[in-house]
Amino acid sequence: MGLDFELILTIAFVVTGAFWLYDRIVFAPKRKAILADMPEAARSALKKNDLPLLADTPKYVAEVKSYFVIIAVIFFLRSFVVEPFQIPSGSMLPTLKIGDFILVNKFDYGIRLPVLNTKIIETTEPKRGDVVVFKYPRDPSLNYIKRLVGMPGDVISYHNKTLMVNGEVVSKEFLAELPISLNPNQEPVKVYQEDLGGKQHETYNSYHHGAPDGDWIVPKGHYFVMGDNRDNSADSREWGFVPEANLKGRAFYVWLHWNKFLSIPSFKNNGLIE
Repeated sequence: MGLDFELILTIAFVVTGAFWLYDRIVFAPKRKAILADMPEAARSALKKNDLPLLADTPKYVAEVKSYFVIIAVIFFLRSFVVEPFQIPSGSMLPTLKIGDFILVNKFDYGIRLPVLNTKIIETTEPKRGDVVVFKYPRDPSLNYIKRLVGMPGDVISYHNKTLMVNGEVVSKEFLAELPISLNPNQEPVKVYQEDLGGKQHETYNSYHHGAPDGDWIVPKGHYFVMGDNRDNSADSREWGFVPEANLKGRAFYVWLHWNKFLSIPSFKNNGLIE
C-alpha cells in the first residue's frame, strides 16, 4: 500500500487542531474585543472572510484552522464509526467482487486508537462467520479482508476441499458450476452454499488444488481466517493466525462497485454482506 491514509488523516487532524487551538487562545479573544468596540454599521459591513483576519490574525493560521472542523468530523467517523475500503482482489469471491466499495463497522470488536489500533473500550466480540478487515500480520501497513473461521482454541482442519471445525464438517450445499466466461478467475468453479456458525454464504471451489491442506490449533488471542474463494486465497492456511490486536472491524455493506477507473460505477452489488 503506497499511502497510509489513516496516518495522513491523523496527522492532518492533529495539525489543524493545533492551529485551531492556537487561534482560540491567542487571536479569538482579541477579535471578540475588536468586534465589541466596533460600531454596528462597521460590523455589518464586514465580509465573512474578513472576520478571521481581525486582530492581525496571520492568514496562514486562519487558513489552516478553517479545515479543522471538517477534518475532525471525517477523522472521528472514519476512526470510530465506519471506514470505507475497496476490494482489490478476488479472494472473497463470490461474496465480494474486485472493485466493490465496502463499509466496515469500526465499533464492533472494540473502540481502538487510530494508527496504533490499541483497544480502549470493549464492545462486542468477533463471531465465527464474520467478514473481518484486519492488518496483515506480516506487514501491518496492509489491510486484508477474509472470513473468520476459527476462534481461539478451535481446531481447524482443511483436507480435500473439506473444512472441519473442532472435528465437525462444515456443511455446504452444491449450487452451481460456473464456466470460465462467468468467473473473474478465468477458470471453471463450483459454487457452494456454506453454513458457518449459522451464517450462510456462498463459496467457490476450483478444480485445481489451491491453498495447502492441514490442521491448525488456534492460539489464545488469535483467529483463523479464510477467503470465500477457497482455492484462490492467501490466508491463514499459508501465513498463519490473525492476532486480536490486528482486527479493524466487521465488513457489513457494499455501497458501490467500480472495477476500473474508466468504467461506469454501478450500484448493482449494493447490499448487506453475509
